[in-house]
Amino acid sequence: MDYRPLGRTGITVSELCLGAMMFGAAGNPDHDDSIRIIHRALDAGINFVDTADIYSAGESEEIVGKALAGRRDDVVLATKVGLPFDNDPNHRGASRRWIIESVDRSLRRLGTDWIDLYQIHRLDPDVDIDETLGALTDLVRQGKIRAFGASTVPASEIVEAQWTAERRGRERFRTEQPPYSLLARAIENDVLPTCLRYGMGVLTYSPLAMGWLSGRYRTNQAVPESARAQRFPARWDLSLEVNQRKLAAADALATLAEDAGLTLIELAIAFVVRHPAVTSAIIGPRTLEHLESQLPAADVELSTQVLDRIDEIVPPGVTIHPEDNMSFTNALSPAVRRR
Repeated sequence: MDYRPLGRTGITVSELCLGAMMFGAAGNPDHDDSIRIIHRALDAGINFVDTADIYSAGESEEIVGKALAGRRDDVVLATKVGLPFDNDPNHRGASRRWIIESVDRSLRRLGTDWIDLYQIHRLDPDVDIDETLGALTDLVRQGKIRAFGASTVPASEIVEAQWTAERRGRERFRTEQPPYSLLARAIENDVLPTCLRYGMGVLTYSPLAMGWLSGRYRTNQAVPESARAQRFPARWDLSLEVNQRKLAAADALATLAEDAGLTLIELAIAFVVRHPAVTSAIIGPRTLEHLESQLPAADVELSTQVLDRIDEIVPPGVTIHPEDNMSFTNALSPAVRRR
């Protein structure tokens, strides 16, 4: 396992980050099994764990907290705030009110006195960015968080936030967490170069493209059932031409992986972590088997020939299905915004 600087924070993290979204009722409800997965990841050299307040309504944070008991000092712990936590209209977004309340809730669930990286899950268009940066700056100065970042932010808004921090004397966003995979490469155009320019750490999510690069999606095979497919049917509906193109690309990438002596999972994760702007790729196993299939990617070196072939299948900067860029997701639901 290689370790890399998390931007210019002075923190060093593993090139694979353990994502905890699948721990709890939304994925693996067995706390003991989830804890075993976390411990296996730590024993394999992963020192970076990412969760969020909304994952299984806080249950993920509770599981992570139990797993890190006695090992907290050895782990760089990240969590997030911003997406709707419940039906209360004030339990969402990036206002000072909710950030201050939510961080204390997360600290209690995680069983810790500090959070290494606190991230805004989505920027809130109804909140002045200075309001958000001011609240986060206060948390840094209080010692509740060490650094802060954001997730799925367009390059233009990353720049605006950096300028605002400089003009107003605020701490600045130190990291960005965007989606990035062999099927979703749009951030290569502007987000990744912008993060490099500002010395920001980048922890990417969904390297397996929400399961499309798990190796289970092949032409002439039945599409596997998926809870995500039920939640986001447009991304899996094979009657749509765009998803047929995704399936063809996934199939071609699987063949390429086989020719290179790799699994598609290994190829997909290794591709993400080799980009010079990427600090760490978030892997989100639900089972120990999933984790074991993903860990070997840390040791994979991709040849120039393999990289050239990848670019032929999915050109640089191209996302086959635009919804996979995830930027359409807002911190506030349309129903709430109409009130």
